[in-house]
Amino acid sequence: MKKHNFSAGPCILPHEVFEKSAEAIINFNNSGLSILEISHRSKDFLAVMEEARMLVLNLLGLEGKGYQALFFHGGASMEFLMVPYNLMKVDGKAAYLDTGTWANNAIKEAKLFGETQIVASSKEANYNYVPKIYSIANDASYFHCTSNNTIFGTQMKSFPITTVPIVCDMSSDIFSRNLDFSQFDLIYAGAQKNLGPAGTTLVVVKEEILGKSGRTIPSILDYEKQIKAESMYNTPAVFPIYASLLTLRWLKKNGGIAAIEKINEAKANLLYSEIDRNCLFKGTANIEDRSSMNATFILENNAHQEDFDKMWTAAGISGLTGHRSIGGYRASMYNAMPIQSVQVLVAVMQELENKNK
Repeated sequence: MKKHNFSAGPCILPHEVFEKSAEAIINFNNSGLSILEISHRSKDFLAVMEEARMLVLNLLGLEGKGYQALFFHGGASMEFLMVPYNLMKVDGKAAYLDTGTWANNAIKEAKLFGETQIVASSKEANYNYVPKIYSIANDASYFHCTSNNTIFGTQMKSFPITTVPIVCDMSSDIFSRNLDFSQFDLIYAGAQKNLGPAGTTLVVVKEEILGKSGRTIPSILDYEKQIKAESMYNTPAVFPIYASLLTLRWLKKNGGIAAIEKINEAKANLLYSEIDRNCLFKGTANIEDRSSMNATFILENNAHQEDFDKMWTAAGISGLTGHRSIGGYRASMYNAMPIQSVQVLVAVMQELENKNK
């Protein structure tokens, strides 16, 4: 039986992506070869890379606006390094918003390259909210933020208006909601949430912001060189990129970001309504900053934990345990999560309440 996968990542993907990926592992494009063994320079894979990059810009509404879509190795953690390497000017500075563990990790890497200003932080409240009042220096090389925080269950609902280039880590909510993506000068995202399996990372960058740092950048870390090589500077992650293409096709076929946003809102509203209604549970993130992707909550009385854990496990639910750093529970509801799985979780929560009346 297929389980209800609430894992934060690697996470659930559309069933048809699994099916088509499985077919390609045996015989890709009727070539008699597996996707796992074809040349990354073959005509078939070059077509995969080209379509995937094109679909990214199409879905984000960035076609013809001076952006390039690239696929890299190294996860979002590599981008923590590549962003300041490419964008922070020598003897310059960058501005960072600290909203959680991954934002903090990005800040640590940026400090290796120059002055890194933390414009605001919610660390003192265990990152249970997103700061909204802060100023960004006009001479900063860029402003960096994390749109969604998987560990603490918060999400930025708006972004600052500034003349400084905006860089956003969208690893856990890319393609999940309508935004004006042209407000961002660089977006990056690990694939393993809403895009594909672990192993590749998407970067979408406005070309005009590049080449201004004054740094000598190692070739493999240089966005300009990667653009020139069309994401083929070295052997790309062939299978994860192919699976990502299948996910992008699935999203496009089903109405794109506008359509999936409505589904995601329905799932989030269903679960948060139960968390707020049920006397046994309590949400951990500020209501106005709650993430539609990752709902974090706790039991009001830990005496119910053993019973609750047995119940959701018996219901076929997987990956509900909160991050090891904060505990509690975390229900990740990425694009491919059907609302029926959320209904199963809500039913278990109600059953626990009924047993303890």
